[in-house]
Amino acid sequence: MSTTICQVMGFLVSLLGVGGSIMATAMDTWSTQDLYDNPVTAVFQYQGLWRSCVRQSSGFTECRPYFTILGLPAMFQAVRALMIVGIVLGILGLLVCIFALKCIRIGSMEDTAKANMTLTSGIMFIIAGLCAITGVSVFANMLVTNFWMSTTSMFQGMQNVQNRYTFGSALFVGWVAGGLALVGGIMMCLACKGLVPEESRYKAVSYNASGRNISYRTGPYKVGSGYEADPKTRKGVGYEEPPRSEDGRRSYPSKYDYV
Repeated sequence: MSTTICQVMGFLVSLLGVGGSIMATAMDTWSTQDLYDNPVTAVFQYQGLWRSCVRQSSGFTECRPYFTILGLPAMFQAVRALMIVGIVLGILGLLVCIFALKCIRIGSMEDTAKANMTLTSGIMFIIAGLCAITGVSVFANMLVTNFWMSTTSMFQGMQNVQNRYTFGSALFVGWVAGGLALVGGIMMCLACKGLVPEESRYKAVSYNASGRNISYRTGPYKVGSGYEADPKTRKGVGYEEPPRSEDGRRSYPSKYDYV
């Protein structure tokens, strides 16, 4: 039961993470204009991964997409790629995870196959979460660098403060979404351990023969010819050894002794 709960919770948390990554990628508020020294302005600018927008004080908002790809910074394109890869892996992980849920039976699928699918989806969610966190962090680093460069130029009288940009709400959504996908992937990997069937253990049973144990020895066989030189080996019942004479020789009875 705990394995099923862990698996379902991992699926739901990962679903929220993947949905948050899609939302963060589509949002236009990755960077917003800094209004620290100028809170009252007629124009408010903010930018996203796909377009930049301008909102006027009258409430009218105009957005213009980035028509070129080659003109964008390399780090900016890397952020786009990381977010897209994270979303694709997250969606594939969700599809695999749906068929791997223990509460869903599809044909005669064994628990071993479900365990492998659960582990695969968990790894996909972990990679998707890392991609989202990395992409948002790279974009945040770019904002911090440009912010301090703009601040230095402002104090030198070379640039206006309105050109500074700070963190937008999409960055926080991306960080939270990446963390949820990462946690969901870890939960799926933990649930995989409970889905693996335990190895069956058989007790050893010793069988004894009903009769007497007979041990056979391997070795060369001695074949007798029927005639043995030593008469001692042919002793039997009623056999008496003939007496010896004074010179040590045995004297055998002749046929006349039996008459």
